[in-house]
Amino acid sequence: MPPVRPLRIAVVALHTSPTDAPGAGDVGGMNVAVRALVEQMAELGHLIDVLTRRYSVSLPRRLELSKRITLHFVDAGPAEPRPKGDHENYIDEFAAGMSVLGDIDVVHSHHWFSGMAALPFARARGIPHVQSYHSIAAPASSALSEGERPESPGRIAGETWLAQNSDAIVAVSEAEAGTIIGRLGAPHENVTVVLPGVDTELFHPGTTQRPDRYVLTAARIEPLKGLDLAVRTIAAMPLDLRPDLIVAGGPTVGYEWHLTELHSLAGELGVADRVRFVGPLSRVELADLMRRACALLIPSHSETFGLVALEAAASGVPVLATPAGGLKESVTAQTGVMLDSRDPQEWADALGALLTDAERAAQLSASARALALTRTWRHDAEETLGVYRNAIESLGRTRDLRRPGEQS
Repeated sequence: MPPVRPLRIAVVALHTSPTDAPGAGDVGGMNVAVRALVEQMAELGHLIDVLTRRYSVSLPRRLELSKRITLHFVDAGPAEPRPKGDHENYIDEFAAGMSVLGDIDVVHSHHWFSGMAALPFARARGIPHVQSYHSIAAPASSALSEGERPESPGRIAGETWLAQNSDAIVAVSEAEAGTIIGRLGAPHENVTVVLPGVDTELFHPGTTQRPDRYVLTAARIEPLKGLDLAVRTIAAMPLDLRPDLIVAGGPTVGYEWHLTELHSLAGELGVADRVRFVGPLSRVELADLMRRACALLIPSHSETFGLVALEAAASGVPVLATPAGGLKESVTAQTGVMLDSRDPQEWADALGALLTDAERAAQLSASARALALTRTWRHDAEETLGVYRNAIESLGRTRDLRRPGEQS
């Protein structure tokens, strides 16, 4: 049997660079996942071109991240940070800029902006297009639990078109796969669930037996993340048991008002001195803060997976979370507590029970770490490469390549 040759892979992340630090602007779990995936595929011997929008005049148009990874900053729109919703206007210019690529075997798009630019490019090159969503929008009139609000008018139609025309789709959870198939109409056989991994060397338990007296949230600051519930939970705790709350992350572009709102809420509830907003952190800073926390709170209205829950598990830190989307798969009885209610008193009671039961906390810490050790980014990369090879082998099926609203 001949050796399997390395693949030449284009990874597209139009609106946010995988090299940016999570927790600021539009940078979050997607950036972490894409960078980890790319690095692991490169270690397996594959050649990767990463394409993202050039958002500063100080950025080069090409940057060699390693011997096998090249980062391209593509001119599309003004060379400055822009609100997420503006990126729909840059899709065509970005697609034209993808001509910098040489020979490529497969294109993997992350987020719908990327797919709208890359799928026509892939078809023109005669190569397969693989789509990852990372988040899926819901109609503005729907509950937040259905997904985030579309930041621009073409998103819902665009996500549907990509689901029905991509050669393969990688979902990060069974919950996301169900939405892609049920809401967006993707063929069932085109959707593969590849669970994210975690860096268990970076995220590991602390050496101290007694964590610092604070609980942590780590998320972009926007209404979808439900951080108001975390503030209300701290306020509902008895004074003698009340920990500090550290909020790691900055506001998503356009949601700066929500940070102001959370500060005001903490003041109104009398806990302004117990809630600390530390802004975006580096991965090393987050890992250090995580391992010293006594719990991680994830009060999100919707999550496709909840990567930070797995990072907490690797750190041996119990999680309290809502059963929102993929969180039902990333948070289990082995790693934390799932709360169906959004009642702050019920969250306070659950947190209090955890803080006063050292034996249970220790059991959760050990079992969470054990689970995390089975979830590596190398395994994630190998499964994703399998999706690529299957898509390459099955290329040739007919698709309607008109974007939504285009006439034949």
